[in-house]
Amino acid sequence: MPLYNRRPELPPTLPPPPLGLTELLARVRQALQQQLAESYWVVAEVAELTVPRFAGAHCYLTLTEQGTDSRGMPMKAQARATLWSQRYQQLAPAFERATGQPLRAGLKLLLRVQVRFHEQYGLSLDVVAIDPSYTVGELALLRLKTLRLLEEKGLLERQKLLTLPLAPQRLAVISSPTAAGFQDFVQQLDEAPYDFALTLFPAMMQGDDAPASIRAALDGVRARRSQFDAVVIIRGGGGRADLVAFDEYGLAAAVGAFPLPVLTGIGHERDEAVVDLTAHRALKTPTAVATFLVERLARLKAAILGLGEQIVGSARRQLSQRHARLDQLGSRSRYAAHRQLDAARAALLERTRQAIQHPREQLQQLEASLGRFRHQVPRAARRALAREQRGLRQRGRVLLKRFARHHRRRRETLLRRRYQLQLALERHLHRAELRLLQLAANRKPAAF
Repeated sequence: MPLYNRRPELPPTLPPPPLGLTELLARVRQALQQQLAESYWVVAEVAELTVPRFAGAHCYLTLTEQGTDSRGMPMKAQARATLWSQRYQQLAPAFERATGQPLRAGLKLLLRVQVRFHEQYGLSLDVVAIDPSYTVGELALLRLKTLRLLEEKGLLERQKLLTLPLAPQRLAVISSPTAAGFQDFVQQLDEAPYDFALTLFPAMMQGDDAPASIRAALDGVRARRSQFDAVVIIRGGGGRADLVAFDEYGLAAAVGAFPLPVLTGIGHERDEAVVDLTAHRALKTPTAVATFLVERLARLKAAILGLGEQIVGSARRQLSQRHARLDQLGSRSRYAAHRQLDAARAALLERTRQAIQHPREQLQQLEASLGRFRHQVPRAARRALAREQRGLRQRGRVLLKRFARHHRRRRETLLRRRYQLQLALERHLHRAELRLLQLAANRKPAAF
């Protein structure tokens, strides 16, 4: 017998019947409606945005956020959102008025959304409100961060240290060729009485591609920077949203580091773009830039004319002073000439007297010397004759001694030569006798 009561056998459980996809997704939609609140405030970045192309169309957005999952791995959350036509017509203008720029991709928004799930289209969000103050704060922080980075790299003041030429007439203009501001700028300069050489470097002046286009134009100017005195960046008027392109860090840094002075006339009366802060000089409108350049040349012309008048006045004063000085020097010269002439006449008379007296004294001295010489010459002649006679006698004795020695040496030489000749002759005769004897001895045997 078993020790425990046997349990009754239960019938086998059957799996739940399968659901159709429509019913499953309907249950998901129902569960979301029951579990979620009516709406939520959400912070997200606009990754994509499709603006309505005609009245009554809707605006479609793709919202993203970088985050991490439960394991700490990076994850990117993404959801589709819709801004229906009626709400878009209310929220978009209000947002642009508050922030100064339209709704666009790349902005970080604070939105109030309702979660919607549809069996055919899946999960999506309906945007019911947008808080523009959050975006304004984000843009302000981004602008402040850009300014701090530019200041750390010394790019806010570098352009200010450049020297703008006194007469900047060779201008590199960066603008859209069809912009009204550019036409006003050119017309203003054409009406001026000065000659300006303008070279246009076309660029996009608004939109997301504007910063890259302006930087490319700056690169073109840099390659020809020796041909220009300054760079002018101008555009026509517009809303506050048009300033966004000129707050971009890369463009502001390129302007701040540019080797030529950069003048800006972006066309905003109230607001000041970051590019204006890094430029050499920021003016409100293109016309203001043209007026500044014309007035600079006018001031230079006035300064040159003023300097010319000062030079003419100074030259006249100096000429008058020189004339007076010449008259004074002429009077002094005439007085000095008269004094020198009188002194020269007195000196000439003195020299004339000295010239007459000096020869007389010399003649007297010569007569006295001649009288002395008259008595001294005979005695000197006799003394000289006696000296010459003594010299002749002494030279005669010397010559006689030299002749005797020479005669004696000559006689000895002749005696020595005669002895040598006699000795040689005797030797020759002796040799001849010997040869004759030898010849005679050689002939006797032949006779027998």
